[in-house]
Amino acid sequence: MAIVPHTHALNHTNNPPPAESRWECRVYPGHLSHTSQVRSDLNTDLTRMTGVPAEVREEMVLCTSEMFANACEHSRSGQDPDGRVVRTLEAPVPGLVRVSIIDDGTRTDTIVDSIPKVPRRRTRKDWEEAERGRGLLMVGHLASRWGFRPVLDFPFCEGLGTVTWAEFTLPALAATGGTR
Repeated sequence: MAIVPHTHALNHTNNPPPAESRWECRVYPGHLSHTSQVRSDLNTDLTRMTGVPAEVREEMVLCTSEMFANACEHSRSGQDPDGRVVRTLEAPVPGLVRVSIIDDGTRTDTIVDSIPKVPRRRTRKDWEEAERGRGLLMVGHLASRWGFRPVLDFPFCEGLGTVTWAEFTLPALAATGGTR
């Protein structure tokens, strides 16, 4: 059973973001075979923005596909037949674009902790021989900032899902104050 909601939560802030700074969230089955659709949809959404250099768009698509693959591989989104992954895209302030991937929570078929981690304690030789574990390191190098948080930050909701996000700075848009 999928935990991730399929409807938008209400925004209860005093100053909701303008409609033009948020895109419709997209929901995908939690299978790696949908990675190309995630990439294509993000590319389509980003081409609707003005002032996004092709290189930045490519980096965002690459990082998003890596975060999507991690959600499929390491969370219940990829374990359950009905598992889902949600992709959000927003421009919270001029010149900044944030893409987030939300998974269905901790896998139940493994004892391995599914919290996102960047492997840092590897020698040069270890990195050269490693077949896995470079994805979040790559996100860390390409994004201006990245991180993760629980979907719900309450102790009794642990394991219900993780939001992994990456932010990209667009200096041209920051100078003009525009988003789309």
